[in-house]
Amino acid sequence: MGETCIPVVDLSPFLREDEDSKKKAMEVITQACSEYGFFQIVNHGLSLDLIKEALQLSKTFFDYSYEEKSKSSASSGALFPPGYNRRPPHSPDKNEFLLVFPPGSSSNVFPPNPPNFRIVLEEMFVQMSKMGVLLESIINECLGLPTNFLKEFNHDRSGDYMVAFHYFPAASKNENNGITDRQDSNCITLAIQDGVGGLQIRKNGEWIPVVPTEGAIVVNVGNIIQVLSNKKFKSATYRVVRTEGRSRYSYAFFHNIIGDKWVEPLSQFTKDIGEPPKYRGFLYKDYQELRMKNKINPPSRPEDVIQITHYAIDN
Repeated sequence: MGETCIPVVDLSPFLREDEDSKKKAMEVITQACSEYGFFQIVNHGLSLDLIKEALQLSKTFFDYSYEEKSKSSASSGALFPPGYNRRPPHSPDKNEFLLVFPPGSSSNVFPPNPPNFRIVLEEMFVQMSKMGVLLESIINECLGLPTNFLKEFNHDRSGDYMVAFHYFPAASKNENNGITDRQDSNCITLAIQDGVGGLQIRKNGEWIPVVPTEGAIVVNVGNIIQVLSNKKFKSATYRVVRTEGRSRYSYAFFHNIIGDKWVEPLSQFTKDIGEPPKYRGFLYKDYQELRMKNKINPPSRPEDVIQITHYAIDN
């Protein structure tokens, strides 16, 4: 495995309006989105104490018995249930998780314990949502799009959600799947990881570790940004590898778009510059339905799993 590290970006210039430093940071972000599809941000304004408390409370929750955690599960039958969930035994992904919709959603199922967990989860959600909006505006500028284009294209935040993950310790180096190879179908994913490590991205056929940096937030470009930019910005394939004898805890925030949005390469990256589109247009909800079917009934062959390549055009 290569030892290349993904870029780390100081986000403070965007919080204090330091134009010279912003320009330099945007150059790093543009390169990171073009080459890796991932980068980490530091000095981002999210309280490090809040991050530490959120990770500790999730560990406390996941240490409870299965029976206790299951009290925070949604009613059976939901395709995308909030609250506590655990991967079935036959799943190649070995983790359990707690899914949270926006604060105020009637669908949310919060654990009664540990005390203060709900308050921290809701505060994390609010802060991560603000971070997603900021990063979307930065990416908008990095792509050279009209001011607020992505904000107006993706103005509805009701489809966002956050997940607290617990990856079980690996039994051996040969049985260490936490999350199998995948890309995210959304716009942007923000992740906070503990110090155990295991998150990796694929670049040039090699798996590159996303080395944990205390207090950092990992930023992952999703399929929608890749399609809109006609692959100027990449959506990386990633996985989580479990560690023998150690649990891993993390949070992921999914900055999504609503299902009835039509998605296709923008003219700024196609006909305006004489480039053919690399993807045909599609309704986001159709793509989501195909991916959901894969989760419910996983194909026996990896090549049959629906990815964004399903809409790719061979030029």
